[in-house]
Amino acid sequence: MKKVEILTARAAADLIEDGDVLTVSSSSGLGCPDSVLQGIGERFRQTQSPRGLTSVHPIAAGDMYGIKGIDHLAQPGLLTRVVAGSYPSGPSSAEPPAIWSMIENEQVEAYNFPSGTLFQMHRAVAAHQPGVLTKVGEGTFIDPRDRGGRMNETTPADIVELHTVGSEEWLFFRSIVPDVAIIRATTADEYGNLTFEDEGSPLGALDLAYAAHNNGGLVIAQVKRVASGRSLDPQKVRVPGILVDAVVLDPDQMQTTGTRYDPAISGQLRRPLADLPPVAYSLEKVMARRAAQELAEGETVNLGFGVSALVPHVLNEEGHGTAVSWVLEQGAVGGVPLLDFAFGCSQNPDAIMQSADQFTLLQGAGFSHTLLSFLEIDARGNVNVHHLPRRRHVTAGVGGFADITAAAPEIVFVGSFTAGRRQIEVGADGLGIVEDGPHTKLVPEVAAVTFNGQLALRRGQRVIYVTERCVMELRPEGITVTEIAPGVDLDRDVLARSAFPLLVSDDLRLMDTVLFRDGAMGLTLPRHPAHERLVRRAGAADGSPR
Repeated sequence: MKKVEILTARAAADLIEDGDVLTVSSSSGLGCPDSVLQGIGERFRQTQSPRGLTSVHPIAAGDMYGIKGIDHLAQPGLLTRVVAGSYPSGPSSAEPPAIWSMIENEQVEAYNFPSGTLFQMHRAVAAHQPGVLTKVGEGTFIDPRDRGGRMNETTPADIVELHTVGSEEWLFFRSIVPDVAIIRATTADEYGNLTFEDEGSPLGALDLAYAAHNNGGLVIAQVKRVASGRSLDPQKVRVPGILVDAVVLDPDQMQTTGTRYDPAISGQLRRPLADLPPVAYSLEKVMARRAAQELAEGETVNLGFGVSALVPHVLNEEGHGTAVSWVLEQGAVGGVPLLDFAFGCSQNPDAIMQSADQFTLLQGAGFSHTLLSFLEIDARGNVNVHHLPRRRHVTAGVGGFADITAAAPEIVFVGSFTAGRRQIEVGADGLGIVEDGPHTKLVPEVAAVTFNGQLALRRGQRVIYVTERCVMELRPEGITVTEIAPGVDLDRDVLARSAFPLLVSDDLRLMDTVLFRDGAMGLTLPRHPAHERLVRRAGAADGSPR
């Protein structure tokens, strides 16, 4: 077995040729091979080469908080096409990332496709298959009958197609073959074997490496340290050295944004859950508490970014920190998902899977609920989570949202009813809307469809929308208000603040007043039906009545 070359980031950049297709393993700041990407950007500024690159990112590379990621490549002439599950995002007041400026100024062809589908595409490429046939993205902006995932007018509609198999319509994503895979790990030995002991997740490193290697391409791995040859535990090697062509050493690489290293994220330490700080008393906490009431002990639940990310912390405060098994698209299973810059990681995870394997669970509906955010909801139950005209860089894109919602049995969207400057008081008696937000999030038609409400009804999925002032459910007859917060006027604060007619349930009830009180709410969780079946079976096995 040949020893692998250990290069500087700038020297590794010299391996890239004009017109190459790069694929990059990252999730914002998590696992981002930032030094290698910086080396490519530096080479281009010095030499005007490589030119005309295509860059593929199943999840975003970099963020707006210090890890540049794809922005190292976002130079006219260097980057011709980008295909990504998500893009760097951040506050609307900040300067947009360079990649967003290129997209908006029609300087680069840009696609936004579901993250899970992009991971599956790499597996298809590695096996020399033509692409991925899937239901993910059907009826949304990803569908070729809509935008086909295109992010500007420069971008051609030439990757996703509509196919009929038997009597069913499917989306077909044509394979994109990478010339170079850029991945990241913690340790490489002299032969290129890679371990990920300090990482929050291996993400898609193995699948990206297979895709490049099996098609005659190169694999470049950025690592924190180098070990002597064959000294690594083979059970812990996630990417074998036979796939790796070059290693770039960066001893200062961040574990994720704002975190140099936390062993509780990488599963090397179990920290007491009591160490997690309580969630501040706020409108967001009220919504998270109401969403928590949808869950049951023993469930497997997916979680998205935004207000819903508070739900695990609400459960932890209520003494149910381990009652639900959380699954994140980045790979963490179990534990308590973390907030802010560390979102995508969990404290005390039970397992850390590859992202592609996690998406097999998610696309196949191997979980009970998903808790997600929304930007807009329309009269047909459609949700927009990825597109804000004139403020596009505030959002990350579709990410795993479409993969998750395509088959999730129950979907809980969580967010505020209105947007903009507002004054809403929350207290033990409920809500007091002193000054409402100027913009309603309930619009006649969403700016772009990330989730198709009518398809969800046909699939038999249960969909509810939890806001601070009411709870709504998607029903065949329309979106229906089922609960209202105490202190809220139904006509003035709910029906009149929607830009389309809402229905009202015949058994409209008040949201539980305990949601609005500071301090513990005394939450109890029912047992998940599958858990009850196991209890009955165990009773039958020992002679007890079922």
